[in-house]
Amino acid sequence: MARSRHSATYLDIHPEDPQPRLIAQAVRALEDGGLIAYPTDSCYALGCALGNADGLERIRRIRQVGKDHHFTLVCADFAQLGQYVLVSNPTFRLVKSITPGPYTVILPATREVPRKMSHPKKNTVGVRIPDHRVAHALVEALGAPVASSTLLMPGEEESPTEGWVVQERLDEQVDVIIDSGEVGTEPTTVLDLSGDELVIAREGAGDVDRF
Repeated sequence: MARSRHSATYLDIHPEDPQPRLIAQAVRALEDGGLIAYPTDSCYALGCALGNADGLERIRRIRQVGKDHHFTLVCADFAQLGQYVLVSNPTFRLVKSITPGPYTVILPATREVPRKMSHPKKNTVGVRIPDHRVAHALVEALGAPVASSTLLMPGEEESPTEGWVVQERLDEQVDVIIDSGEVGTEPTTVLDLSGDELVIAREGAGDVDRF
């Protein structure tokens, strides 16, 4: 797959009833080492396959962030999530109560997580299960988490809400753009559950009053 000077494939996918053919097209792009921009229940995200070191680097370049940037594993369900993070019983109950939804949870990573994905000192990683039909269909069809980061351009405080805006900004920097209608501007609420106490690392789209 070409990596530069090309226009992104633009996929118009139904938000409630995603077309399997178009989901499969996005999955093929991920499997071929591509980078996609896709909608979630919080805002747009940039995503690549889990072991795609080049894809992670492309995300860092777009967002202009350093090597210590936290990526998130977007998972289809608890069975998948449990392969990549260590979940204690109390943690399981809490995570179960807020998923699917606009929350990212930081937990200790298992050996299944590539070293470039986890925190270099703490060996933790963020995971989430989105409440969005298209994002869910994507990770389910891929059969593995999508390594993701909020689509937030340098110097901007809000993520683009529509596919055509993403296309204007990133047309030659990503391989696929998925449009499923308007999404929100706020990234997920991030809960750090890797230590002894719950820490709200970022307030975002998810309600924090329940904690």
